[in-house]
Amino acid sequence: LVGLGKMGGNMARRLAKAGVKVVGFDIDSATLTALETEGALKAVATLAAVVAALPAPRVVWTMLPSGPISQTTLEALVPMLTKGDVIIDGANANYKDSQKRGAWLAEQGIGFIDCGVSGGVHGLANGYCLMFGGEATHVKKVTPIMQALAAAPDRGWLHCGPIGAGHYTKMVHNGIEYGMMEAIAEGFALLDAKKEFALP
Repeated sequence: LVGLGKMGGNMARRLAKAGVKVVGFDIDSATLTALETEGALKAVATLAAVVAALPAPRVVWTMLPSGPISQTTLEALVPMLTKGDVIIDGANANYKDSQKRGAWLAEQGIGFIDCGVSGGVHGLANGYCLMFGGEATHVKKVTPIMQALAAAPDRGWLHCGPIGAGHYTKMVHNGIEYGMMEAIAEGFALLDAKKEFALP
C-alpha cells in the first residue's frame, strides 16, 4: 500500500484486522513508523523495498492524489514489477487517464485496476464502498482484498466493468453526493435567511 494518509492509513488498519499482511510505504516516515508500531503493516523506506518485500505475483495499491504524483509513482513502479503483477489505483483519477494507464500497463504485462474508494475516515469502522474496473482475471486476484475492505464480503464492493469503469462510477457517485449536500445546505440557508418567521 503506497500512500498512507487518512484514507490509506485506515485501509491498512482494516486490512490488518482482516488478517491481510500489508507492506506500506509513505514519504512521511512518522506516519509509516506509527502504523508499523500499532501492527497495521510492515514499513519499508522505498518503492523498491515495497516490490522486494512482496511475493510474485504482486498487488500494489496506490492511495495517492490524482495527477502528477500518481503518474510519476506508476512510472517508477513499472520497471520494478514483473508480468502478472497488478496495480490498483485508488485515486479519484479521470477515468480517461485510467484507460490510458491500463493500456500502457497491459503492454508491460502488468494488470491495472482503477478503484473509486468512498468511506472517508469512517471506512475503518464501517467498511469502504469500492467501485472498480479491470479485467476479470485481475479482479479475481484482488477480490479478497476488496471484500476485506468493504462493509461485508457480499456488499460494499462492485466490479463495474472494464478499466475506467471504476473511476467513472466514482465520478458519478461524487456528483450525486455533493449535489445532495449542496441542496441540503441551500435549504438551511433559505430557512436561516427568512428572519420574519423566526424559524428555529
